[in-house]
Formats: sequence, structure tokens, C-alpha cells
Amino acid sequence: MGRSNDTAVTAFILLGFSGFPSLQGPLFWGVLCIYLVTLLGSSVIILLTLADPVLRSPMYFFLCHFSVVEIFYTTTVVPRMLADLLSSCPTIPLASCFTQMYFFALFGITECCLLTTMAYDRFAAICRPLHYTTLMNRGACASMVGASYLMGIIAGTTHSIFIFTLPFHGANTVHHFLCDILPVLRLASAGTFWAGVGNLAVTVAFILTPFLLITASCACILATILGIATTQGRRKVFSTCSSHLFVVTLFFGTGTVAYMRPSAGSSQDADLVLALFYTVVTPMFNPFVYTLRNKEVTGAMRRLLKKYRWSP
Repeated sequence: MGRSNDTAVTAFILLGFSGFPSLQGPLFWGVLCIYLVTLLGSSVIILLTLADPVLRSPMYFFLCHFSVVEIFYTTTVVPRMLADLLSSCPTIPLASCFTQMYFFALFGITECCLLTTMAYDRFAAICRPLHYTTLMNRGACASMVGASYLMGIIAGTTHSIFIFTLPFHGANTVHHFLCDILPVLRLASAGTFWAGVGNLAVTVAFILTPFLLITASCACILATILGIATTQGRRKVFSTCSSHLFVVTLFFGTGTVAYMRPSAGSSQDADLVLALFYTVVTPMFNPFVYTLRNKEVTGAMRRLLKKYRWSP
């Protein structure tokens, strides 16, 4: 779609994986299956935490909200991606691009903050067990969850509005499968320096800082684990944190590499693969990571199945 340099852009072309036409069919079915598994797994966690009185601790309160955010986070990206994989010329109007960027940033930042609160919950439970009920009372948990959503709203609103007040003329081809911040920012005709500074500030504040806080919590937990006398006690405490650490490593690892590495010399194909991981693949793992090794969740699932006589 050719445009003169002084023509204002009204829509973007999302190239996505169009450079790999032979992969688009298998990728469509693969992403669709992963999306359905993600929706099912997260919905099961929400159902169990709401239905079973055993799962009423702060950890499961956070996990329920995390699963809700996970559903919205993937839904912001995947349905549009699936439609574009079937399209010969996937275009997205500026208003739709703004909406997708806004909600993608909102739910992505909220997820980062919720992962931080979940890490703090494990820190309080393991390192401050005598003060746990005071530190993690109902009001404190509700405030942490509310603050997580608020941070997402603030970051999504300010960043999206700032980027879409920039002028877009001529170039309208986005080398990505969604309206992510950096690929869209590269197309702006002016003001990209300060927008880049703003993106770096948001990344440091809402991705790198939560990651460092989670790392500090894990270090304190590890020190506490090493101080436990029995091997069985160490194993039990470590099993409660290993699942969360796995999710954090996947989500923050790919996100940090994608948003903080220098653009010079970076591969657009590598950006697509990284984005595929933190938008599609990682959300699929989370329900399994938090349930398969968790006896309380599997027990709640058995009780629910037994209640409706679905179990043998």
C-alpha cells in the first residue's frame, strides 16, 4: 500500500508472519488450540477458587485475579491474530490499533503487578509466618489487587495516548502481529525520542522493578529455605515457590528482552518469536504450573468432580 510522505495514516498493515506463508496454516491451528487451552485452564482456576472454601487464602485470591487478567490479556491479542492469519492483507484502523495497545498494556502491566503481589505473599508466608495474618489480611489483599489494576490503567492510558498523539505519515506497515508499542513507535514521523524515553521509563517502572522485587523476595525465601533443618521441610517450602518462579522467569524474561534490548541490530523475526512466547505460549503454561503440582487445587478439583458425580 503505497503512500506519499505527507499523507496521514488512517490504518496500519500488520505483517505478522506473512513472511512465512507455509507456516500460517499450522500456526493458525496451533495458536487456536493454545488459546482454547488457556481459556479452559484459567476458567477452571477461577471456578475452583470461587467454589471451594478451602481455596480462600490470599494466595488463591491473587491467583483468581491473575487468571482473570490472563484471559483478557490473551484475548486482546489472539482473536485478532487468528483473523489476520487467514487474511491476505490484514489491516487495522488507527482507532482499533489504539484500543488493542491500550488493553494490551493495561492487562500486561496489571499481570506484572499481580505477580509481584503473589511473590510478596509467598515471602510473608515463609519468611514472616508469625505476622502473615496481619500482613495479608483481607483489606491488604484487596488493596494490592486494586493497586495492580490501577497501575495497569495508568500505564496503558498514558502510554497509548502519548504514542497516538504523534504524527503518522507515509509508512504504515507494522512488522508485528499486534499493535505493540515499539513496532508502532518506529512508524511515527516525529517525537520518537521522547516517546522512546517514555517507553523505557514504563519498562523500568512496571517490568524491571517488579522483576527485581520478585527476585529479592525469592532470595529471602531461598535463605529461609536453607535455614530449615529437615530436607522434607526444605522440599515442601521450595515446592510452594518453584511454580511461581517458573512463571515469573518465562513472562519477565521474554518481556524484558523484548522491551529493553537495543533496537539497533535486533531481528524482527526474533521479536515475533519473543512476542509469541509472552502473549500466547506463557499464558497456556500458567494454569498447569499452578495446578498440577498443587495438592490443594487438585483436591478441590476432585471434590468438585465428585459433587457433580463426574469422577469415577
